[in-house]
Amino acid sequence: MVSQNTTSKTKSSSKATPTIDMSCKIGGRTVRPAFQVVDANPTPSPSDERFNQLLSSYSTQNISIESTVGLRKRERVLDRLKHVCQTWIKDTCRKQGLGEDICQSAGGQIYTSGSYRLGVHEPGADIDTILVAPSMCTRLDFFGTLDEEGKRDPSSLSEMVRQHPDVTNLVPVEGAAVPILTFDWEGVNIDLLFATLSSSSVPSDFDIDDDAVLDGVDSATEKSLNGPRVTNLIAKLVSGTKERYQTYLTVVRCVRKWAKARGLYSNKMGYWGGVNINIAVAFVLQLYPTALPAALLRKFFLVFKFWRWPDPIKLTEPHDAGLGVAAPVWTKQGAAAQRQVAPIITPAYPAMNSTMSASSRRSRLCRRSSIWGHDIVNALWKRVVKSVSAEDNQEEEIQNETAFFAELFEPSDFFISYQHYLSLCIVGPTIDDLQPWAGFCGITAWKLVSDLLGKSLPLSKIQLWPKKFDACIVDPTAGKNVLNSERRKKSISYSIGFNVDTLRMRGKQLDIERQMQNFRKYELVRFPSLVPGQDILTRAFDVKELPRICFVGMYPSKEHGMKKRRRIRNADPRRIEQKLKAKLARDTAALKVKMMALEKKKMDVLAAKKKAKGKKDEKNQESEETVVDENDKTKTDAKDEPNETIADNDRDAKASKEET
Repeated sequence: MVSQNTTSKTKSSSKATPTIDMSCKIGGRTVRPAFQVVDANPTPSPSDERFNQLLSSYSTQNISIESTVGLRKRERVLDRLKHVCQTWIKDTCRKQGLGEDICQSAGGQIYTSGSYRLGVHEPGADIDTILVAPSMCTRLDFFGTLDEEGKRDPSSLSEMVRQHPDVTNLVPVEGAAVPILTFDWEGVNIDLLFATLSSSSVPSDFDIDDDAVLDGVDSATEKSLNGPRVTNLIAKLVSGTKERYQTYLTVVRCVRKWAKARGLYSNKMGYWGGVNINIAVAFVLQLYPTALPAALLRKFFLVFKFWRWPDPIKLTEPHDAGLGVAAPVWTKQGAAAQRQVAPIITPAYPAMNSTMSASSRRSRLCRRSSIWGHDIVNALWKRVVKSVSAEDNQEEEIQNETAFFAELFEPSDFFISYQHYLSLCIVGPTIDDLQPWAGFCGITAWKLVSDLLGKSLPLSKIQLWPKKFDACIVDPTAGKNVLNSERRKKSISYSIGFNVDTLRMRGKQLDIERQMQNFRKYELVRFPSLVPGQDILTRAFDVKELPRICFVGMYPSKEHGMKKRRRIRNADPRRIEQKLKAKLARDTAALKVKMMALEKKKMDVLAAKKKAKGKKDEKNQESEETVVDENDKTKTDAKDEPNETIADNDRDAKASKEET
């Protein structure tokens, strides 16, 4: 009977909650979510609406969005870049002697990916772009060959872009896994990738989302195409309705701001990057498609607070199109063999893990941060529910709640959380040499932290701060290079915080020179274009010795940071317990000393009493002996007196006899 009632309730609730189809059609196929919808209740509660009002108020005031003027400028830059690229493609075809009809129909398209494609970019952020060109254009044509003087072919796209009057700071990075051109066009930073297809033309109606575009391409092209293909599929999966897509954008902006503030935003260093956050928020939206932005943000922290890694986060089940691409399609068996600790799977073919650099140490750090974020948002939610039920002082409560929301986005306490810090100063002979060198060092820095330092030294905790400083602070005697003021301008720094495990520590000093030598010997030498003057220098700091530049943007001053550190340390339950134990030990030792002093005093008193009693007994004994001696003398005298009387009588009797 109980089971029948339960079944009837389930049926009635399923009728009350509508079913939402989260599948979509893209690239000629239908894509369905990997997980079912958890909650699709279309009617938000009054608390949900109030909660969302608070988040909207905070976001409007504190999260920057590109202005209309900025958006138009970016569109204008992309149009001009597209024109330059299509002109270059035509010139390249003519250079090869192809017919004019082929040159005109060759086409070529510019695609965007990442935050700009989704619409969550911040003012001043770069634009990830990719040039898709026909088979007549090669990567060598894209970058151009170098002559004996080190100058590139003027007919290459690299030089055409460099010579444009609106372009500055162009740096070609040919040796990267995904070759790239980075430059500023009218102040807008552009990262331009290159993909060459097996077809002879790339028309305007070219469908980049069709899996067939990967047929016959090389590895670099496959990786370049992966960016826009993944971004397009994410956008398609979350854009069922206009309201749903706006909810997605709002939560992505909040999570990005939170991750940057907490020092968790850098995919290349093993933390969460833009694509990871985009997939993660889309995943939570698939579970709660009708949630308001504030409710979805709360669900985001809830999901990742309890998520059981290494179970993968995936928007759709990986499929194999059978095109024989270089990158294998992600499988759970392959992930287990590679010991992937926190896989977040890209939805487009070929599916791959977007968090390959993540380690168990950084995964635990992200989980702790998610727990911390959930505790704050959940406390805010409870206060909102309480205020809605009370219906008193609503305006005052909104102001308080908005201020409390800011706590979620407070800067990390990284620079006051550790006892010791290591500064990695990356230097180069010129600015052009520094940028690719610094990028390579930043990518490999996580190996230094996880493999060389974290596993070989007696450290209880270690963390790499992903934000760089445009400064270099090292000891003048460090390494072979002494940094003058000119070289300091051509350097950047990363910071590593760590605590020493005193139980495993041998000696009084921690030597990292051997680890740094191995890092240079086995990791840094893999940089393809290493030149003299490119180096990485180190210097260790105690927390109190950190330079003031580390506290800029986190605290009003270094002194404020140190005061907060003392407050945190004093409020730490473990430190309080240690203090109580230390105080108890001191009190116990003092009490022991006091008891010993009392015992000694008592013994001294007893000894004094015993000594006084001994003297008294000795005196009494002497008195008794004196009395005994006198008595003996008296008895002796009394005994001798009769004898004398008898003698006298005898003498008198003898005298009388003689007289007679």
